[in-house]
Amino acid sequence: MISSNTSKIKHKPRPNSAKQLERQIALLIVFIPWLGTIAAFILLWKHGIGLVELGLCLSMYVVTTLGVTAGFHRLFTHRSFQTGRTIQVLLGIAGSMAAQGPILFWVACHRRHHQNSDRPNDPHSPNLYTQGIRGRLAGFWHAHLGWMFNHDSEDWVRFVPELLRDQLIFKVNNWYFLWIFLGCLIPAILGGLLTWTWQGIISGLFWGGFVRIFLVHHSTWSINSICHIYGSRPYETNDESTNNFLCALLACGEGWHNNHHAFPASARHGLEWWQFDLTYLVIHLLEKTGLIWDVKLPTAKMLEVKKRELNIGRI
Repeated sequence: MISSNTSKIKHKPRPNSAKQLERQIALLIVFIPWLGTIAAFILLWKHGIGLVELGLCLSMYVVTTLGVTAGFHRLFTHRSFQTGRTIQVLLGIAGSMAAQGPILFWVACHRRHHQNSDRPNDPHSPNLYTQGIRGRLAGFWHAHLGWMFNHDSEDWVRFVPELLRDQLIFKVNNWYFLWIFLGCLIPAILGGLLTWTWQGIISGLFWGGFVRIFLVHHSTWSINSICHIYGSRPYETNDESTNNFLCALLACGEGWHNNHHAFPASARHGLEWWQFDLTYLVIHLLEKTGLIWDVKLPTAKMLEVKKRELNIGRI
């Protein structure tokens, strides 16, 4: 039976000094890309935008989003597949370039989310507020990004013990800020090489760096907010997780969130033929080449049982 690799763990609050440091880092991570995006649109107004800028933004968006979805989420959090050290490190670096926190932070937080989804101690549920428009808006804000400014960090020793013991992945985790820097430096260099101008370097930095981080942030955070508020629920789960086509498209398959909560360790989130899941397509391709193996998928019987549970609950 597919499980979510989480255990029943009581959360311990941290000292205020640690929370304050995390809040300051969160402010920088959120607002620097936001300011960079504003600057990019000012430059767009003055100088326009070309294929180089669009290509760098799109390619870095896909690479770093896949680093989060295939790496941080489906590999490191849920162990949906197995792979060699090179792929592990590359996915860890790509996910870190998305600037959503180091590997151990991200995995611990997400495992806690699954353990307490839409219940007290869920770090970013939108459904724990009062009803009505104001309550809904407050819940959306909290789930989307507000939680990062008042977050009680997870106990890594209890939530991610295997990653703490993994010296290589722990090093990738500790070099988190270096990977963010490289994620901005690489498109800047490529922009310069492709145009041989200083403007190309600046445009590459803004569009492949800041704008790309801003877009990846909000597409991923929409899974926490939108996909626990609005969408379809084809499977029975103990929370309010939903499937949302637009979120799935923007977040490389993560928006099939009800599917994911029904089968947390499944490497495939788009369980129907028409549910586009770019992350799984990449995993499947790598599996065919032998770079990935032991890919976990729910059986037809498991899918049927979950749907039957939902139908029984509606009677």
